[in-house]
Amino acid sequence: MIYALYLLTVIVLVSADQFTKFLITANFKEKIVLVKNFFYINYVKNYGAGFSILQNQKYFLIAISLIAVVIIGYLLVTAKKKESLNKICYLLIIGGSIGNLIDRLSLGYVIDFLDFFIFGYDFPVFNLADCYITVGCFLLIISILLESKNAKN
Repeated sequence: MIYALYLLTVIVLVSADQFTKFLITANFKEKIVLVKNFFYINYVKNYGAGFSILQNQKYFLIAISLIAVVIIGYLLVTAKKKESLNKICYLLIIGGSIGNLIDRLSLGYVIDFLDFFIFGYDFPVFNLADCYITVGCFLLIISILLESKNAKN
């Protein structure tokens, strides 16, 4: 039963990511200002990874994504019952990895569109899958640090 819930969660995450990317590709071909000097919709084809590193390394990035999904999937199904936050983190990371993996496999690049300009810095353009991965990793680090602190006490 719990594995069905994991699968459903990943399907919902991936579907939301792919749906937003579909909306962007169907409706936006130029940068749209939503909040001037802060938030834009900017359709970008990213042939690399985060911050556009590893440009044109499609097969390497596909391999890394597949390996990550398998390893994190293993961590998810072997996690202890009390590791609820870790499980949520794993699901976010898996959902984000699969969302971007679908783009790489079907298009050869990842569709990015969320563009923020904060404190004079134009952040790299990203998508929902990137958000899932970032939030999942950030919360996982916090969870590990908290577990480590509790183990010392």
